[in-house]
Amino acid sequence: MNKQAILTYLDDHQIPYELTEHEPVFSMEEVFAIDMPYPEGNAKNLFVRDKKKRHYYLITVKGEKRVDLKKIRDEYGTTKLSFASADDLEQLLNLKPGEVSPFGLLNPHDTDITYFMDEELFNGIGMTGVHPGVNTSTVWLKTTDLEQLIADNGIPVQRIAIS
Repeated sequence: MNKQAILTYLDDHQIPYELTEHEPVFSMEEVFAIDMPYPEGNAKNLFVRDKKKRHYYLITVKGEKRVDLKKIRDEYGTTKLSFASADDLEQLLNLKPGEVSPFGLLNPHDTDITYFMDEELFNGIGMTGVHPGVNTSTVWLKTTDLEQLIADNGIPVQRIAIS
């Protein structure tokens, strides 16, 4: 889904959101330099895979957190994880590097992708900001709405604690 299709989907499903347009961003440092309406809701998204490319994982965490993939492997029973390639990202989620987003899970794919959401995103303001398929915009919506939207599209959401 492209940006307009995502916004139309949100409108059609009466999911409230706010949209922030900004310069292209490729790192959280660049995101933090932008005046965002809900900076405590900035999310970072990582697309990773196992060694044999049989299992893929999208991980959404609070933007300032570092993710220890070995710890995720140990705590959640995955095999060794590493970052998926740009080709994997484009083929499976129809996204490019710098655009990784849970909205990519709405694109048709035939590979099993597990979605992990950091429990901390549900605390505080309970808002999460993610790209709508492009890195020049951020969509802000309730974290519970994002979780439900993904679940409603057949992707199980696993809340995990990332310290």
